[in-house]
Amino acid sequence: MMERMVLMLRHVRHEPAGMVETILRGAGLTCQYVDLFEQVPRDLPLVHSAGLVVLGGPMNVDEVAQYPFIEREVGWIQAAMDQHLPLLGVCLGAQLMAKALGARVYPNHQKEYGWCPIELTRWAAEDPLFWEIGMQTVFQWHGDTFDLPHGAVLLARSPACENQAFRVGSRAWGLQFHIEMTAEMVETWLDEGERSGELRQANVNAETIRRQTPQELPGLQAVAQRALGRFARLCCSQL
Repeated sequence: MMERMVLMLRHVRHEPAGMVETILRGAGLTCQYVDLFEQVPRDLPLVHSAGLVVLGGPMNVDEVAQYPFIEREVGWIQAAMDQHLPLLGVCLGAQLMAKALGARVYPNHQKEYGWCPIELTRWAAEDPLFWEIGMQTVFQWHGDTFDLPHGAVLLARSPACENQAFRVGSRAWGLQFHIEMTAEMVETWLDEGERSGELRQANVNAETIRRQTPQELPGLQAVAQRALGRFARLCCSQL
């Protein structure tokens, strides 16, 4: 039996896959990080993989001169969708998916940090990951947004950012919010130098986020268990 491996494209060390990795491993899948900040492979073994996860990062999709791997990464995302490989893009990952699909990625009119409300659309009720899931508050950390790609189904929106989640076809999802958060990740992000500077610049109080986390995180993780559990089963059926 072939090893069921999910590839995870990581852009910075302090943005691991969190709940995504926990749930995929719990389903018997092997998770392999591809750390693009250390070494960029010439190719990815997509044809031998059970799925692809594209994580977040502080860069934007147009910083190709500073981060040359972005161009290659967009090609991998296009190839994964062409192969109908289960695909999940989170934050920057969703923006890279939008770029790969020819949609515009640009600064949002409002930056979102910490615990923020979202609203599922009526199409979410029929989505393979988000059906019968009640979701009202998620964790955000982004300044950019994207136009909804052609042919994509909008699954979630918010007052601050219209395109919060989308699906393309039946096996590819882009999430602007961070579904993968753990308590340890929240604390790391609040303490990390560059990120804490972002909060100060946006006049966002880190202590407010810290106080809200014990109340809001269990609900987000319950959503992650259900939605990502379904994604894991999709990956398991791939090989």
